[in-house]
Amino acid sequence: MAPPGIAIARLDHLGIVAGLCREIGVAAYLDARDEHTHERVSVGAATVAMLLTGLGFANRRLYLVPQFFKTKPVAHLLGPGITAEDLNDECLGRTLDWLYAHDPTALFAGIAVQARRRLGWSARELHVDPTSFAVSGEYARTEDGDLDAQAIAITSGYSRDHYSRDHRQDLKQWMLALATSGEGAIPVFLRPLNGNASDQRELVQTIEALMAHLRAAGDEPGIYVADGGVYSAANMLRFAHAGVRWISRVPATSREAQALLSEDPAQWGTSSDHQTRWFSRQVELAQGRERWIGVVTEAGLARTRATVAKQAQRDREQWERQLWHLGNQAFACQADAEAAAQRQLKTLPVWLRVASTVESHPHYAGKGRPSKHQPPDRQTWHVQAQVTIDDEQLEREAQRQARFLVATNLLDPTEWPDERAIAVYKAQSGVERGFAFLKDPLFLASSVFLKRPERIMALAFIMVLCLLIYRLAEWRLRQQLAATDQTVPNQLKQPTNRPTMRWMSECFEGISLLTIPSPGGSQTLVHGLEPLHALVLRLLGPSVSKLYESSN
Repeated sequence: MAPPGIAIARLDHLGIVAGLCREIGVAAYLDARDEHTHERVSVGAATVAMLLTGLGFANRRLYLVPQFFKTKPVAHLLGPGITAEDLNDECLGRTLDWLYAHDPTALFAGIAVQARRRLGWSARELHVDPTSFAVSGEYARTEDGDLDAQAIAITSGYSRDHYSRDHRQDLKQWMLALATSGEGAIPVFLRPLNGNASDQRELVQTIEALMAHLRAAGDEPGIYVADGGVYSAANMLRFAHAGVRWISRVPATSREAQALLSEDPAQWGTSSDHQTRWFSRQVELAQGRERWIGVVTEAGLARTRATVAKQAQRDREQWERQLWHLGNQAFACQADAEAAAQRQLKTLPVWLRVASTVESHPHYAGKGRPSKHQPPDRQTWHVQAQVTIDDEQLEREAQRQARFLVATNLLDPTEWPDERAIAVYKAQSGVERGFAFLKDPLFLASSVFLKRPERIMALAFIMVLCLLIYRLAEWRLRQQLAATDQTVPNQLKQPTNRPTMRWMSECFEGISLLTIPSPGGSQTLVHGLEPLHALVLRLLGPSVSKLYESSN
């Protein structure tokens, strides 16, 4: 318990969040667009409060935000005069309604552009992907039978056009399209989508909308990267007309893709670490000329080998049972037995081999053992078969299945070598890691319990803004550690120059802010800072370190 008159509040890593919010101007950007408010807590301050809650990893619902801030230095983080009681569900609900009314997509795009200009990170390559989020509760339509024309539609986890990425067909869902930079996997754009949105339709619309926002902000559109969900002849033709430069995976379902994946090229390109091999072809298609790159990685090949080996073993056991039953069937003549065996083997997997023979079994009418030279009254024919795995064919199949196709309309191999295009496509995992962050059980939106689709759209803005702050802090810290040739200890106490912000957040636990009354006012002391904290704060910059300084 604190001595009388002394107030103790938990600062922890929240100063990092608040400092970066101030540096990129989150609250100022939003408040500048709110001309009619006279509320005690501005929309900008309330938004930062929700960011602090989300990045506090406390999994608090909105109505419990005041409880979260009860032990935090609210005025220190958000501004003078603001208390935990001010951050009630009415204040936050009003803020969510304001965010929805002012277009969450446009607001986030503006903040992202402002952050990029102030911090200087690159967005030359932009990775786009959608995901789904489960929601709970009823989402009824309005009295006129329709939702707000601008609001997303909450749908069941399964429809004819879509499925639940969370594998929760029992829950309703909504979707989110996210674009991140290649450098740092920092989010630059978002679009809330209907729960049954089609990847092929929405991805191309998201890329076009992002391109328009970048051009409106005076930025040069970069290279757009997506998974196979965006690839179709119609979409690629649409991109060609819009001048979109793209890199995408090609689904292995078309005849052209299957033919290229089945090639046995005489020459392969190989990465310097010998972990990736590729070959490329330029192909003429209905939508124009494209460069297709067949890729295989050693890690992917090892996984595929293990997968096909398990499948081959299962197939072998299944076929041994089938052929055992076939061997117990009696046929009247040898031709019938051979024909039955041929029919059975038509569906034999390519990695199995069957050695079969047809044997005759004599049958005698009388009782007892027949004499040595007694001819049988009749004969039946039976198939005897032995199943083996063809290791060479299994390896060929693993090599084929491990390949995937990366396509691009960047045709000049001197400007865009195959290896560079492959590396840019592989960075698509950055947007997927962003989705994993947003769905973390400790995050504020692991499951959404808002009553209205409009507020869910506004919460999508808060969610991705949390990811923006998290990624910016992580990117800056890693950049500065590399630039100054320094390291910090990881969870195993080993030095690293690529720490995660989740780990750094845990390292900052226990830092407190002490407010001590004095005759001239009050004195603020920061307690619990150690050399590691001082290093991290110095690398993150003055906007962050200022919040961890003692003052009068």
